[in-house]
Amino acid sequence: MAELDTIIAKAPYGQVERLSPLVRRVLARNPSPFSYTGTGTYIVGNGTVAVIDPGPDEPAHLQALVEALGGETVSHIVVTHTHRDHSPAAIPLKAAVGAPIVGCTPLALAELGPKVEEGFDPTYAPDRVLADGDSVSGPGWTLTALHTPGHTSNHLCYALPEERALFSGDHVMGWSTSVVTPPDGSMTAYVESLRKLLDRDDARYYPTHGAAVEDPKRLVRGLITHRKQREGQILKLLAQGAKPIPALVAVMYANVAPVLHPAAGRSVLAHLIDLHARGLVDVDGERWRLAA
Repeated sequence: MAELDTIIAKAPYGQVERLSPLVRRVLARNPSPFSYTGTGTYIVGNGTVAVIDPGPDEPAHLQALVEALGGETVSHIVVTHTHRDHSPAAIPLKAAVGAPIVGCTPLALAELGPKVEEGFDPTYAPDRVLADGDSVSGPGWTLTALHTPGHTSNHLCYALPEERALFSGDHVMGWSTSVVTPPDGSMTAYVESLRKLLDRDDARYYPTHGAAVEDPKRLVRGLITHRKQREGQILKLLAQGAKPIPALVAVMYANVAPVLHPAAGRSVLAHLIDLHARGLVDVDGERWRLAA
């Protein structure tokens, strides 16, 4: 993880980065193996603005956000999903700027198995839940919700048609593939949601973690191919005999840092659940095998 440490050391925490005429970003200092350099909170618009994914409830990040807004009017606090690195700052930011919280439906689940994500935010309380196709707007900007379940069942992306941009949350990230953790996370839904993006004409993605994605369709096609390759690896390994998930992970993720193996195991489980639903694999206790 030394390379990540070097990137973190250079990250512009608490600063306002101008990314386009309508988009600014403030980076929270909550880096981890699962959040990369931290949560990128986006400010959309000028004068009257929306804030997307306010991030963790950390005083320094909240102060940096309020300073970045510099007297502007916040019309909406927008949330992609309710992991703790995305939504907890919504309530204190609402108290500071007086804007309503809008976005995904509330979802706070107990984490099963090893800790592989930031966990769900039980404090999230939206003033308005946005369904697929719903929009909020301000002077010169519009944000339209796109339901993209998979990483979580309540995940929303937001299209900014004025710049042909998409705020992709954790559905498509700028540094890694998304973790898909059952029972709420679904590999079937994740791949279907990726295919949904291929029907769009977005020119740029703004993920909550990592840099902007400048060739989004190419990346999305690559993510779908990657999942198909992982599926193929699983089937090939199970053709050699029944195996538990850790044995699959040890081979499939041999070149990945061991700290990420628990997360990899959850994504392997998501693949196995999808394969089981399609009649391709069965399970006996903790050992998975090809279906007879």
